[in-house]
Amino acid sequence: MWQKNKYLMIALMLVLLSGCHSEEAETTSLPFYTGPDFTPHWLTSDDPDRENLHMIAPFSFINQNGEEVRESLFEGKIYVADFIFTTCPGICPKMSRNMVRLQKETAADEEILLLSHTVTPEIDTVPVLKKYADRQGAISGKWHLVTGERKAIYDIARKSYFADEDLGFQKDENDFLHSENFILVDKQRRIRGVYNGTLPAEMRRLLEDIEILKMEG
Repeated sequence: MWQKNKYLMIALMLVLLSGCHSEEAETTSLPFYTGPDFTPHWLTSDDPDRENLHMIAPFSFINQNGEEVRESLFEGKIYVADFIFTTCPGICPKMSRNMVRLQKETAADEEILLLSHTVTPEIDTVPVLKKYADRQGAISGKWHLVTGERKAIYDIARKSYFADEDLGFQKDENDFLHSENFILVDKQRRIRGVYNGTLPAEMRRLLEDIEILKMEG
């Protein structure tokens, strides 16, 4: 009887350990986001679906220093993207303060970059973005604030980053775009996290997720 109970106890311990391992695996990986509803998809490293996941489209914009910023600049990097405008009186100041916090927390980490797009490029010219960047203390080469053709910005915002507040509604390309989202993008330009850019608590979660993403290599 004792021998039988011993084996039962061993079996129970193995089940518990297996459950702990499974839970640990879930907490040390991030999902992929492939559509505007931001439904998370967890995939294993050998899942064939990983080869056909949604990616941020190629782009070309101009940053606050008048430098061209292309997708190749972010090759092998993890980055956080958002959409703001310098004359915004509402959520943008909060978002920029939180981007400043991310910059401070990752300043020494060359693996992490920040990318803010203006949604009013007709107003936010390079000199305007430069003044705004200087006020925020943006580090050149770390935090890129970019402008460009309005259509190009809105296309990549809606089609690549799914950045819009009225998800599920067809919008005209002339409709104004505004989003509070911070988007976490991995080294293969795939969306791995979505956060409310106005909330400090969300920045803690974002920083934790960045560390998880870095473990993927």
